[in-house]
Amino acid sequence: MKIHEYQGKQLFRDAGVPVLDSHVARSPSEAAAAFEQLGGELAVVKAQIHAGGRGKGTLKELPDQRGVQLARSADETSRIAENLLGNHLVTLQTGAEGAKVNQVLVEAGCDIARELYLGIVLDRSTSLPVLMVSSEGGVEIEKVAAETPEKIFREHFHPKIGLHSYQVRKLCHQLEITGKTVRSADKFMRSLCKLFVDLDCSMAEVNPLVISQSGDMLALDAKISFDENALFRHPELSELRDLSEEEPTEVKASDAGLSYVKLDGTIGCLVNGAGLAMSTMDIIKYHGGEPANFLDVGGGATTEQVVEAFNIILSDKNVKAVLVNIFGGIARCTTIAAAIIEASKQIGIQIPLVVRLEGTEVEEGKKMLAESGLAMTTADDLTDAAKKVVAAVAG
Repeated sequence: MKIHEYQGKQLFRDAGVPVLDSHVARSPSEAAAAFEQLGGELAVVKAQIHAGGRGKGTLKELPDQRGVQLARSADETSRIAENLLGNHLVTLQTGAEGAKVNQVLVEAGCDIARELYLGIVLDRSTSLPVLMVSSEGGVEIEKVAAETPEKIFREHFHPKIGLHSYQVRKLCHQLEITGKTVRSADKFMRSLCKLFVDLDCSMAEVNPLVISQSGDMLALDAKISFDENALFRHPELSELRDLSEEEPTEVKASDAGLSYVKLDGTIGCLVNGAGLAMSTMDIIKYHGGEPANFLDVGGGATTEQVVEAFNIILSDKNVKAVLVNIFGGIARCTTIAAAIIEASKQIGIQIPLVVRLEGTEVEEGKKMLAESGLAMTTADDLTDAAKKVVAAVAG
């Protein structure tokens, strides 16, 4: 689960991670008032969306306007907010349609001496969280990793113990940080690592992380995402979820107990089991097709869930064919067959449908489909199914 920068910065404050004063605004007048509250000298107005690259992003409706802008008066703050609010910001992470800006963050200005990068993720190769820092603040970390990987420094830490001070000093030496900033970095980095563990984060990123002219380390950004499987331990975090930032079909699928991720392809996939779903997507691509989604109905899928899965898949106008790939275990093939028949009755399936069933009660399930009179193509195995659905789209 992702949250907005302004929400992340409040979590930073609560955890003792230094940030600048700021106020969220949802109207131009609120933005102007926020500027005055911050002292009325200089402020930064930031569009709040669940995507990076906002400083380089442009408004779809006003291409000359960026997602992050400086303001030197209340009137200028109001004008910037008016341009941003209600419009769509296009960045490398949003796609061409952009993301609608519903609020802005008005933040105090800062005398910046240096810009750095800091991020924490889980390193699956070591089963430990890893803190990464780089001197290349303000630059996409993917670009740094590809072009100058030697500028990224890493320190793993045990979640029960946290980051040690000697590790902070080592990173500071690598970043050529000296003096009082080393003490500031110790508090900053160790507090952020503790927050990462305490809140079951999957990522915590600060870009840019800055050192002020006075030598203090400050978070000028706050990008946090959480492990959704751990949210039951943090009910207060669930309240930070902004459904307007999420793909509507993914929200609908989540409410129905389905695992669904929308993609850009033309072949809808209805599969039970995450591993089988990924394998299905892989083999579709191997045979020249493009999956339109990841959809796992789960091992215990009911007829109602499968019907809802069809509803979600067919709501995507890019879908030109559907591949159903079911290995019946807990979910019997007869249950899936009944759901396919029911979905056809309720919503109609007007595009090519390829069905591959295997497992518990497979023969009975195939018989139900054969006697249903539905227009579909059956497949004997996954390779056969992938070839047939790719051919159906091509045809």
